[in-house]
Amino acid sequence: MAWRQKSYRHKLAVMGDSMGQGFKNGGIYRTDLSFPAMLSRCFAPPAPFNIPSFSAQGGIPLNLEVMVRGLSDRFGNRISLRQTIPAVWHLYKTLRRIKQHWETRTGPIIGTPDIPWHNQAIWGFAANDTWLISDKICRAYLNENKNRYSIFNVLPNHAMYITGRMVLNPSLSPEQENHTQLDNIKQLHQDGGIENLIVCVGHNNFIGALTALDISYSNPKHMDSPHFKRNYTVYRPEHFEKEMKHLFEKVATMSIPRVYVPTYPYATIPPVTRGINEGRAPHKGGYFDYYTRFWIWDEDFDPDKNPHLTREKAIELDQLVDRYNEIVRSLAAEYGFIVVPAHKYINAVARRRLGVDAARPYPPRFVDALKRNPMTSHLVNPNGGVRLSTDYIRVDQETRKITTGGIFSLDGLHPTTVGYGLVANIYYMTMKDAGTQFEQPLDWDWILNEDTLISDPPYLLTELRLLLRFLSMGRQERFTRVGQGMLQQLLDLFTRR
Repeated sequence: MAWRQKSYRHKLAVMGDSMGQGFKNGGIYRTDLSFPAMLSRCFAPPAPFNIPSFSAQGGIPLNLEVMVRGLSDRFGNRISLRQTIPAVWHLYKTLRRIKQHWETRTGPIIGTPDIPWHNQAIWGFAANDTWLISDKICRAYLNENKNRYSIFNVLPNHAMYITGRMVLNPSLSPEQENHTQLDNIKQLHQDGGIENLIVCVGHNNFIGALTALDISYSNPKHMDSPHFKRNYTVYRPEHFEKEMKHLFEKVATMSIPRVYVPTYPYATIPPVTRGINEGRAPHKGGYFDYYTRFWIWDEDFDPDKNPHLTREKAIELDQLVDRYNEIVRSLAAEYGFIVVPAHKYINAVARRRLGVDAARPYPPRFVDALKRNPMTSHLVNPNGGVRLSTDYIRVDQETRKITTGGIFSLDGLHPTTVGYGLVANIYYMTMKDAGTQFEQPLDWDWILNEDTLISDPPYLLTELRLLLRFLSMGRQERFTRVGQGMLQQLLDLFTRR
């Protein structure tokens, strides 16, 4: 085909949501560790991949790893009863500093390029936000919804809209204030062409059901309802299809040679929800009786008091994801886009799933890198099997090495850096098969070294139950409670309602 002979200035660009942006541990921080940034390093020389920085104060809205590491440095591997008040005060001061930094930030990003960022992904965005939300919309929302300061409000208010401004119009240029993600991708394509575009969006069309532990379906006005006007957690399949078709049509008009779109893993895989069975019966595979917050242990769970999804609701949600994936595959075929089978590989590593498609989710180079790293060599069994899982991370008290988890980060919803590396590998294989020319493989040694949660876990993770109980500030805390709990407030950011 003729387009294969054309030279494109921009090897890779991305639009979409938190998965494309590299969100983890409760915030956007190291955008250079997103899976698209990892892929950009596989070109030789590495493809220019301009991205915004969110490294100040450990990221926005909150970096749980940095937070836990700070508590560990101050209080060791356990917060005792007598340390509770000093630890809460330390936590509150840290959160207030982070909140003040991001809420008072008003200037442009210094040194921004003359063209839009190559990575236009913004956490929290659903499909229609890609054409509805601009810098001007974000600014108007921030002006109309003032920040609140109190011990009951510890995270930056309206953090998604602060992030949106820094991505959509980092120079705060009047000429760019009406640009959406789609507009910026179009501008980038007009500036010498985009060869490979990743459209990583759609997760937030259903993920609110997990963070709210409630399924509330979209209404007929969904197409014109940006993030701040939605009062539902899940898009009906027909609404999802309508929005994705509109988005695909917009992207198709740009005539970008290769457009990659992912499928979605089952909603019950991420450890943001914790499965519990009636009478604490052992798990027999498939689905649990209840899905509740990841910081609520079996003996503390009360279905009459604690928020939860039932087995039936969890099955309903996973069936919805199946329907979403059918829609993505159908629309991709219609518009000539390339499907990245992310669901197949993520489902394959899910310990609690049955009947998943056969897949080999761990590439040999990754396994070899695990063996070479002294902090991860124990995760490879003598037979070559990898002991990573989709469970919430656990750390051994004596060795301070992870024993469980490793794929999902501390927010229970987004991948670790290693998890993003595995996602990058799925894209790498698909893109290479579709004709994208990579000159070198993923650098797994670098990825492992950069994943400090895996290679150097904070001390407090060795006492996970006590740590989560402290951070959630639940009824068990004897002295004080910071609002409704930091973890709950964090999950609320991903909930529509």
